[in-house]
Amino acid sequence: MLSDERRDMILDILRESSVPIKGTELSRKAGVSRQIIVQDIALLRAKGLNIFATPQGYLLIKDEANKMSKVIACNHDRDGMRKELEIIVDNGGKVIDVIVEHSLYGEIKAMLMLTSRLDIKNFMKHYENSDTKPLSVLTGGVHLHTIEVADEISYSHIIKELDKFGYLINNM
Repeated sequence: MLSDERRDMILDILRESSVPIKGTELSRKAGVSRQIIVQDIALLRAKGLNIFATPQGYLLIKDEANKMSKVIACNHDRDGMRKELEIIVDNGGKVIDVIVEHSLYGEIKAMLMLTSRLDIKNFMKHYENSDTKPLSVLTGGVHLHTIEVADEISYSHIIKELDKFGYLINNM
């Protein structure tokens, strides 16, 4: 398979999927190494395609005209991470990313793409079984999330619940 054909195949797979696809799965389907897939994804991104690398795999972001994107500022300790994420998804939100402001590097953003309790369970399992720390340790727990919601009502429920648990810093 030629490289252009392989990238077209990867793009077709990502377009057809509503869930992230692991790089290892793409490499298996294309018959190439994981590193070749990483390079192909980089080239597809350079063409302007909105492909995110999430902990669950690669995801092509499709235009969703009926969705609203909001940024919320939160602060909690290690124990609050799961509850914060559950509040967002339980109230109809999708956690797009986590962002911290670093004194040397400026804004640091990591894509999360969490849409369900199962996503959160898998994310937390990975976190708990590794020796990594969340980005928010760089800022004493302060961080931003970009969330996607269907409407203002869902957003209001999320804000109310986060505030109730003391996780919300302010409404942005």
